[in-house]
Parts: sequence; structure tokens; C-alpha cells
Amino acid sequence: MLRPRLRIPRIGRLAGGLTSTPQLAPLSLPFAQSLQAVQQSRSKHSVPPLKFNTEDGIPGFLTGPSIEMAWTEYQTLMLDKLDQKIAETNFENQDLKAIILSTAREPQYADIFNYASAAHNNAFFFDKLTDKTVEMPETLKKEIEKSFGSVETLRREMVYTANAMFGPGFVWLVKAAHPGMSTSFKVLTTYLAGTPYSGAHWRRQDMDTNTAIGTASQSGIENGRNYLSNAALGISRKQPQTLQRDRVAPGGVDVQPVLCINTWEHVWLRDYTFGVRGNSHEGKIAYCEAWWYRVDWEKVAHEAGFQEKQKKTLLGGDPAEEPKLATSSE
Repeated sequence: MLRPRLRIPRIGRLAGGLTSTPQLAPLSLPFAQSLQAVQQSRSKHSVPPLKFNTEDGIPGFLTGPSIEMAWTEYQTLMLDKLDQKIAETNFENQDLKAIILSTAREPQYADIFNYASAAHNNAFFFDKLTDKTVEMPETLKKEIEKSFGSVETLRREMVYTANAMFGPGFVWLVKAAHPGMSTSFKVLTTYLAGTPYSGAHWRRQDMDTNTAIGTASQSGIENGRNYLSNAALGISRKQPQTLQRDRVAPGGVDVQPVLCINTWEHVWLRDYTFGVRGNSHEGKIAYCEAWWYRVDWEKVAHEAGFQEKQKKTLLGGDPAEEPKLATSSE
């Protein structure tokens, strides 16, 4: 015969409520400090301060709150996300550009590329801003006039291209130069986290599979290599100095970014709104027009290799050389 079991309700239920969740004891101070130190040590990339007072903003361009959102908050988010993804990987101690070039053509690293490239592009944009008027150096002006006819033509092309972009991204001024070839400047666009660097956009194979003898044949591999070199260099290949140029895909151009404008809405929407009221001081076009007059042209000239004076940048080191767009914690 089964005996009924006597169930004794919990005290919390007798009181008409649920039992309370036990509270965890607070972390001891030494342990909390050590945990914070570990978290900081895992953060390999940090957000450097801007060279002007962010609370005051950039007069005539962006207010303090807009810069706080577009630089401090956004950049911190991108770098934190990136550090989480690359923790304990080979990318952990690389600068942003190196990470971009290493991951751009690897689908499994798409999220790493997006965070690194977004942070890189945003830093590049803010690094070329100033809170005062900076005149364009004469050397840079002459080179721009060679490529665009006038500085005003370049201004219109960058401003109107940025305003016409349907979606967020960047408009870049890039320098295209190879040994034995004249320097020229071009305007190009990248959407979302796209990058302007040529090394992120192609795969070079050792042979032309349409004309080579075969992969197992050394002569076939050599034929393919010669074909690619001739296609990339053209008739200028006869000039010895052109043999030292960077390798790019046939028909491609190796470029160096020197300036960009950020068209992401979180940068300009707070200050300029959508401009639906027809006010000339509102909307995306007003933001683009104002940007031009807050460009640090001395930094642009140095980025392009036309200024000897070195200026400290958000990118770290000499901006005319290899850009490092975030400081690394040792």
C-alpha cells in the first residue's frame, strides 16, 4: 500500500510570493582590479584622442555631440568588436591596414575585415580634419590641377559624389603613381566597410590558364607569369624602373588614399537633419560642402608625399609611409 507523501511548501510560497534569487557576493577589490587589467590587456587597439577639443566640436562643421558619437563611441565599438574577434589569433598584434589586407579576400574572416576596415576608414576621415582653416600647399595644388584642371573641379567632384551616394560609405581622393609613370589623382567611392587599398581586391595567379601549357610544366608557369606582367605594365615594361612597381592585377591601378569624406548618417544627421525643409544649411549636401573647408590640407599633402614636415596623426608614425590607424597596447 502506497503512503501519500507530505509536501511542505517553501516559506516564500506560503507568503504568497516566489523564492528570492540568492545574491552573489561582490568581487573582492584585488580580484576585480586584476580582472580589469586582463580585459584591458586583451584590448590591442585603442582610440587615440583627437587633436582638437571634441566638446567644442569643429566650428562650422560638426558639433561636440556629433563628434562624440561618430568618433569616440563608434570607433570604440568597432575596435572592441574587432579585438573580441581577433583575440588569441595571428591578427591580434597587427595594425588595421595589415588586418584589412589579410582578411579582405577570405570569406571566413568577413566580420574581422568589416570591423577593421570600418575603424580604419573612420580614423582616416577624422585624421584629416581640423578646427581651423588650413590653406592647401602650393605643391599639392599644382598636382591636383594637373589631374582635375582646377581645385574647384576636385571640390565639386568630391562634394557632389558624396551627396549622390545612395547609402553610407566614403569618397576618397587617391594618388596613383608607379615608377616610370606620372603621378595622378583620382576620386573613387567605397560603400559600407569597403577599402580603397588595391591589395584587398584581387587574386594573382601564377599563370594564364587559357594560354599556358599547364600547371605541371615550368614553361607553362613562366608563360603565365610573363603574360600577367606584360598585361599589367604594357609597353612601359621596357623601362627598367617599371619592373620594380608593385604587383597589381592586369588592368588594375595601385592607389594610395590621401583624403576621404565619411557619408555615414550617424556622422552628419544629428547636425544637418535630412534637409526636408529646403534650408541651405541643412541636409547631406550642406554637410559635404562644410567638410571641404575643414580639411587639414597640410596633412593631405604629407600623405601624398609633398610635405617634408612630419605631423603626428591618428594613424601613427609617418602618414606618407605605412598607416597604422590605431595605437596598439604593449
